Amino acid sequence: MVVRRRKIDVEVGRGDLQAWVADPTGVPRPTLASAVRFTLEEIAARAPGPTTEVRVPPFGAVQCMDGPRHTRGTPPNVVETDPQTWLELVTGHLTWAEAAHRGRVRASGSRADLSSLLPLGGLVAGGAQ
Repeated sequence: MVVRRRKIDVEVGRGDLQAWVADPTGVPRPTLASAVRFTLEEIAARAPGPTTEVRVPPFGAVQCMDGPRHTRGTPPNVVETDPQTWLELVTGHLTWAEAAHRGRVRASGSRADLSSLLPLGGLVAGGAQ
């Protein structure tokens, strides 16, 4: 297993995520980007592996979840969503089932269900985790 060094400092990431929780539609774009990237790094750290690609354009993508490695072309297991939806999922303001039902998350492949990993508890003070 490859342990990746974080690009977003944990305290900076938590602060940016907390800022988003306080004002989900009013945070500056750099703060939103940092919060998304931090939480992508966090899910990859909590569920390391090469099996599922999680994409939150335009801010980032990571591979996570243990299982078969993907090496070429489009990954067989892909999750894609927008930044607002991703942070709502991460913080517990939206459930995986609700997001899927409303078409706010696109998931393809047998290992593209992140419901067992979300929300990412313990990241924000007073959050819905």
